[in-house]
Amino acid sequence: MDPRSLPARRRFLAQAGAAAATTFAWSGLHAQGDTWPSRPIRIVCNFPAGSSPDALVRAVSQPLQQALGQPVVIDNRAGASGIIGAEVVAKSPADGYTLLMTAGSTITTNPHVFAKMPFDPAKDLAPVAALARLNLFLVTRGDLPVKNVREFLAYLKKNPGKLTYGSAGNATGLHLAGEMLKSQAGVFAVHVPYRGASLALQDLLGGAIDFYFDPGIALQHVKAGKLKMLAIAAPQRSPLYPDVPTLDEAGLKGFDAGTTHGLYAPEGVPAAIIERLNREVNAALAQPAVRAQISALAADPSPLTPAQFDALMREDSRRYGAVIKARHITAS
Repeated sequence: MDPRSLPARRRFLAQAGAAAATTFAWSGLHAQGDTWPSRPIRIVCNFPAGSSPDALVRAVSQPLQQALGQPVVIDNRAGASGIIGAEVVAKSPADGYTLLMTAGSTITTNPHVFAKMPFDPAKDLAPVAALARLNLFLVTRGDLPVKNVREFLAYLKKNPGKLTYGSAGNATGLHLAGEMLKSQAGVFAVHVPYRGASLALQDLLGGAIDFYFDPGIALQHVKAGKLKMLAIAAPQRSPLYPDVPTLDEAGLKGFDAGTTHGLYAPEGVPAAIIERLNREVNAALAQPAVRAQISALAADPSPLTPAQFDALMREDSRRYGAVIKARHITAS
């Protein structure tokens, strides 16, 4: 062998070794997505059974289980505005076997209203897949002397402090929507917090409060003529109620009190696993039976990429954070 060929050969071997190492690393990353899952997957829902996050994750759990070939177990860990269940997932191993199903408020609202949290949603949770966008509907008691949203806003202005609105509690989405309305319309109404939207709805039906922003549970009473639906708190009209105008159309430009519920994983879960989960969830959202279950919640299926989901939640957090700061809203 010609000694002069040794340096060139060594360079070749070094380059070949580096290329092999890169290929091995890349294959190893994708192998995690290819071999995962090999055991059951637990989805922690940080709200109680029967809540909208719970109903949504159960709608996709069966098709997700079929696609992944492993059992999907729903574990409800409610409490502390979703913080208890979210902390469980944030501090779980980043192996793709423990996921979080949460309402958008855990990500967009909690960091602005709680001075201290046991984890940082922006750093400790990775967005996986959006399931649905839930909009709020402006609903009044049936005998309120208004026929449409413009009359309602005018009535509020003529009666400052005389009307009351309910919410599911301080700093909840229903509360924020009411404060957004007051701020943008230049009106004042008294906030009455309840321990849940259903309790606020009961008092609205009984005439104890005048209006509230409904998450979808009052729709049967609207259809029965017991309550009035005046507007949707979203940029676009709802396909379920195409004749109901938006608050934007009523002059409150850009009014959006919607929130997106979705799946998260502990930060550090391999990208290949997140990509597969996202793909399978989006496929489930395209199934007619799943879409029907989501529509029954007055929600819109929201198939997004993880990046799109992350960007949407960041914008929601920015918007709600501004309202919380301006209106001095706290969780207590």
